Amino acid sequence: MPSISKRPMRSLSVVLATGLLSACVTMGSDPNNPSPTSGGSTSDTANAMADKAMYKPIEYTNARKKGPAIVVIPGEIKRNNASFTQKFGPNNIADYAELELGKANFKVLERADMGPLLNEFQLAYTMGDPRAARKVLQKGKFKTTKWVMKFDILKAEPVAQANQGFDGQAAGQLIAIGAGSRGGAAAGVAVGSVKTEESTGIWIIGMRYKIINANTTEQVATGYSEEKMELGAKSTSVLGFSSGASGGLTLDSLVQRLVQKTVYEIDLKNK
Repeated sequence: MPSISKRPMRSLSVVLATGLLSACVTMGSDPNNPSPTSGGSTSDTANAMADKAMYKPIEYTNARKKGPAIVVIPGEIKRNNASFTQKFGPNNIADYAELELGKANFKVLERADMGPLLNEFQLAYTMGDPRAARKVLQKGKFKTTKWVMKFDILKAEPVAQANQGFDGQAAGQLIAIGAGSRGGAAAGVAVGSVKTEESTGIWIIGMRYKIINANTTEQVATGYSEEKMELGAKSTSVLGFSSGASGGLTLDSLVQRLVQKTVYEIDLKNK
């Protein structure tokens, strides 16, 4: 019996390995991803949804023009929605604002470097005492500040909810009774196993910004923007096989996009 050369088998294994690696790269699968579903259809679907929610930098129109020295103070959250306030505080929003204003080429003075002076100014400004606020602004690093900015959340609430679905149990029973045969019974079982559910919820988040003159404490400019956040889920089950997906823009991403939107307006109109 003629011997079989092992070299062709090795060549075949190399080809197969190369093909599999190429398939993984084509599908966007990370070979170092420890997830057991990496490269599968559920992974691809979830990653495609997550990609849409990732941070996306924007180009500010006047970014080449250097802006004045500013300080961002924590704003206010006027709405006491528990789902929102558990995730966000005024400092979180101010952090996002500092990041985007820096990208728009404003000279942002770090709040951490202000020390107790920042708290003193906030207290004076909040209490409506412009004279005391002006005294603070004439001290330390505040002397070089032209504007004080704050970003407030005026609206954060779920405003709409829609649901729809289909349960085939009743229809399956009617088919089985009407058919009166084994085939009809099988069809009734198949239809009866079908279940679909779909739900969508909409949030509206509204943000206001204020620009305050650091020397006079008078308001220089203000603006307001709203954005919608959609959260959805859908599932299907047929004869024991099920599929489903849920997702949407997160509160973090929506707040950051609102900050980008307001900073874009500030960069365009108030530089």
